[in-house]
Amino acid sequence: MEIHISVRNLVEFILRSGNIDNRRAAGPENAMQEGGRIHRMIQRSMGADYHAEVFLRHIEKTPDYEIHIEGRADGIIISRGGDKIFPPGLPENGAEPESGDLVTVTIDEIKGTYRDIHKMKEAVPVHLAQAKCYAHIYGIQNGLKHIRVRLTYCNIDTEEIRYFHFAYEKGELEKWFEELMGQYRKWADFQFAWQKERQASIKNLSFPFPYRKGQKELASYVYQTIYHKRKLFIEAPTGVGKTISTLFPAVKAFGEGIGQKIFYLTAKTITRTVADDAIELMRKKGLKFKSVVLTAKDKVCFMEETDCNPEYCPYAKGHFDRINDAIYDLLTCSDNFNRQAVENCAREHKVCPFELCLDMSLFADGVIGDYNYLFDPHVYLKRFFSEGVRGDYIFLIDEAHNLVDRGREMYSAVLWKEDFLTLKKTVKEYELKLYRQLEACNRELLTLKRQCEDYAYPDDEDMAPFIRALTRLSATMEDYLEDNEESAVREDVLAFYFEVSHFLLINDKLDENYVAYTELASDGGFCIRLFCVNPAKNLQECMMRGRSTILFSATLLPIQYYKRLLGGEAQDYEVYAHSVFDPEKKRVFVAGDVTSRYTRRSDMEYYNIAAYIHEIASQRQGNYIVFFPSHVFLKKIYDMYCSCFQDSDQVQCLLQEERMDEKSREDFLARFAAAEDGEKTLLGFCVLGGIFSEGIDLKKDRLIGAIIVGTGLPQVCNEREILKGYFDARGESGFDYAYRYPGMNKVLQAAGRVIRTVDDVGIIVLLDERFLNNSYLRLFPREWEEYERTSLGQIGRRVERFWNEWL
Repeated sequence: MEIHISVRNLVEFILRSGNIDNRRAAGPENAMQEGGRIHRMIQRSMGADYHAEVFLRHIEKTPDYEIHIEGRADGIIISRGGDKIFPPGLPENGAEPESGDLVTVTIDEIKGTYRDIHKMKEAVPVHLAQAKCYAHIYGIQNGLKHIRVRLTYCNIDTEEIRYFHFAYEKGELEKWFEELMGQYRKWADFQFAWQKERQASIKNLSFPFPYRKGQKELASYVYQTIYHKRKLFIEAPTGVGKTISTLFPAVKAFGEGIGQKIFYLTAKTITRTVADDAIELMRKKGLKFKSVVLTAKDKVCFMEETDCNPEYCPYAKGHFDRINDAIYDLLTCSDNFNRQAVENCAREHKVCPFELCLDMSLFADGVIGDYNYLFDPHVYLKRFFSEGVRGDYIFLIDEAHNLVDRGREMYSAVLWKEDFLTLKKTVKEYELKLYRQLEACNRELLTLKRQCEDYAYPDDEDMAPFIRALTRLSATMEDYLEDNEESAVREDVLAFYFEVSHFLLINDKLDENYVAYTELASDGGFCIRLFCVNPAKNLQECMMRGRSTILFSATLLPIQYYKRLLGGEAQDYEVYAHSVFDPEKKRVFVAGDVTSRYTRRSDMEYYNIAAYIHEIASQRQGNYIVFFPSHVFLKKIYDMYCSCFQDSDQVQCLLQEERMDEKSREDFLARFAAAEDGEKTLLGFCVLGGIFSEGIDLKKDRLIGAIIVGTGLPQVCNEREILKGYFDARGESGFDYAYRYPGMNKVLQAAGRVIRTVDDVGIIVLLDERFLNNSYLRLFPREWEEYERTSLGQIGRRVERFWNEWL
């Protein structure tokens, strides 16, 4: 049995100590991104004696298992005068050199930093430890008696370089490495014992339910995709059980030694809970499986403010001195590292709950969390994905339709001119250099603003002066943050620094998948935006960090649209899972005589739509949600319904407010639960694409009908028109990409609230004549093939007939 750990993770895990302190290293995420550029710059500047990115592996044998320690040395410098040596990385461990020249070998470890390198008194201990590991591995592979280490620090902004040099004897490194591995053996021994127990349990694990129709085939597709290291796009209607149907085969593959860790990633908290429940269900069937649910820092923090510095937070002070004991405690007493378990352990050991949660992911077999832990360029889990070595990870992406817009958001950037002016006024009396550079950026933005009437596309030449000014500003802000930890304006500078860093990061990614534009807002505000129109490349690069990715949703139509924008390749698979529901328990009605088109909006149209709602709800007492394209439209219909049709003794109405906090949302949904089997009809008036049109689970009589007004088209705006123009220019239907497909997805999500279990019976009514056009009919899912066309004069009788069949 093998246990794998990277050199970096090994030294950072075993040798860490001290406090969490966010007052230092203001831009670690950006430094990680820029580090690649710095590495390549330095490596290219070296001569023929410099061998870059040398992969090294050492196998530490124990009586029961092997520990594989591996990583990439940034550089190995071979110069004449020293021990006999082969080219880097050869021969394999244990082999004797046959020939070669006498050389001196130096292991080079490169670190990009925003710190002032002239103020550094010594190398960072964990950086030195990382280089010493590479030196030991390379030395024993090549029979070296002496080896040198060089720590190369490069300031990312100025590109100035500072070196720290060390020299080691073979015995000195061997003793040091033996002590390091001795400290790690406790953890490796636990992992060995756990792996044996886990694999045996997976071998005997069976599917926790009788297979529904098509479910076994779906699980087989998932397993085969993981085996063949591909991506699979699954359109899985509600009720298929897509969570268990993807997790179970992933766990079985895991048990066969296929896959190193399972990541279940989603956009919403509720679906993370469903995944956690599915794993717990398999545990009750005998599965031994450790899982962690990653929770956002601001939600899990014990302090009133999320301020990670030892002077404010007692959990940050000395955190790294106590964290490994906390990890071992939780690791040995629980298999489910959910929020409650993590918080309890963090309080007992007085450590940061968020950092504890992240550390538990190192030992978890399954990691459940938000998309950003894989895809966000700042928040992704660097402990797994920043070593440059592709892991044998399995990615399960739930509600994958959300990843298109989330991907665009994560890989886009925007800066507002007004924010430069605000910060300029704030820092004037504290830092004149910063003040002047903010003004320089503002002047460049003013030049761009004068060239923009509504929105404009500046070319590289137009953008260059602003980017240069912004780069200088970033360096100055970094220096200020480094030197002024107690400044009264530090928080303002820090917040804007992160925005600037993100913008510069995205600017380095600009290619044919981006549109850079400036925009003049209606209130006079002016911004410059780097818009990731097609996120496929960025998402694909993230998914390449693992072995296989399974992307699934109840609304992934048209599947080729999502496959293209989510980074699918020609050799990847797609499948449409069969619905398990009796089609007779659901009826889809499409109205051909009303619409939400702007050109048709009038009191008469509002009256007709309100009349539809009245006719539908009058046929059976129960709970309904009516979805509208906007709050404005919702209010028009609500007022018309109340004035013409509402019987307050029989019908209660609930309105989704424009801004609802968590308690208000919970109270809204609780009304549907309370009204189940009640004596009155409950009508919820909600916005299509809003918080109640996706991710809520109202089973059985908690919801018996969804009435959807309009086709869900996003409002026309500059961003949507830019999307449309981008895809039109590439021979695609820009209207489909920018408007129709996103709108139809919202419709399908809203409709999916009705039928949640095999026992549910309900109706879906589409109130817009446009649904009868072929361009929309071809987007209907298979289970809508038997839709009924209707009119205001017919709808009452048709709905009544449907309910009479089931009552």
